[in-house]
Amino acid sequence: MAPSPNPNRPSDKQERWSQRVTQDSNALDLAPGVFTWDDPRAIAQSLKASAEASQRRKSMPFRSAMSMLTFYINRAGSQLPAEQRACLEAAKNELRALFDRPRQGESLPARSRK
Repeated sequence: MAPSPNPNRPSDKQERWSQRVTQDSNALDLAPGVFTWDDPRAIAQSLKASAEASQRRKSMPFRSAMSMLTFYINRAGSQLPAEQRACLEAAKNELRALFDRPRQGESLPARSRK
């Protein structure tokens, strides 16, 4: 008698949905392997260019680019090597700088606050 499938284990199709999002995003056309690059600035520049060029995104370019980067980091979880995680976290700050947003740990100047 064959063992019954584990109801708590996702199917193969469900396990790969996050990979499909980063490969076949409906909002951004990402450069191949962008999240594996070792230059945070290059990652940020590529994400910015993808977000600004996209006609399919549903939010502003900064938000789309940051969302995709954060999504990749979160879905990779503990499988992401510490060195690559640090590079991607640095890419977040580079992305903020490219979009003239305050870097993490900085506050907005008093005149910019509402």
